[in-house]
Amino acid sequence: MTNKGFSHIGLSTRDLDKTRAFYEDVLGFKAVVKDTLRIKEGGALRHIFFDVGRDQLIAFMEANDIAGVPKDYDAGINRGLGVPGAFYHFAFEAGSEAGLAARRDQLRAKGVEVTDVVDHGWAQSIYFKDPNGLSLEYCCIVRDLTEDDARMQERGTITLKALGLDEAGGRELNRVQSVRDKVSA
Repeated sequence: MTNKGFSHIGLSTRDLDKTRAFYEDVLGFKAVVKDTLRIKEGGALRHIFFDVGRDQLIAFMEANDIAGVPKDYDAGINRGLGVPGAFYHFAFEAGSEAGLAARRDQLRAKGVEVTDVVDHGWAQSIYFKDPNGLSLEYCCIVRDLTEDDARMQERGTITLKALGLDEAGGRELNRVQSVRDKVSA
């Protein structure tokens, strides 16, 4: 059996309307399924699937008044876990270096804070966040990958600041860990 990529990625949002506006109006992804699921015991789920290309979807679900689902939680994944923003992220294909630069410029024109192009040697990327705090990336592969690329090796360095673990980021990470320690005690 041949792998065909993913069908969809399912994520949570606390504000489906704001999420829809970002993914449709800012990123230009088409909503292909929208539904509401009533919960027999009370409450409802609202759900939207966006086509991100190549028949692959990203879905967001918003819980409303459902027993056992907190009203206030961090849908950004990384902050809730207390890890750097790069740990859990979603990368969309930019197609080319020119496409990547165009995406960066389009995002900035729409008021999105986005990094400059980062050159990874084999790929180039830009990084930004959605309204939920999810770490997102547009990426393009800039050369054919080799067997050497698949060999684990040291390829460079990164700063704590780039990981979000500089003095300010480190304090936040320690605060989250401290809260976790108290809860598990």
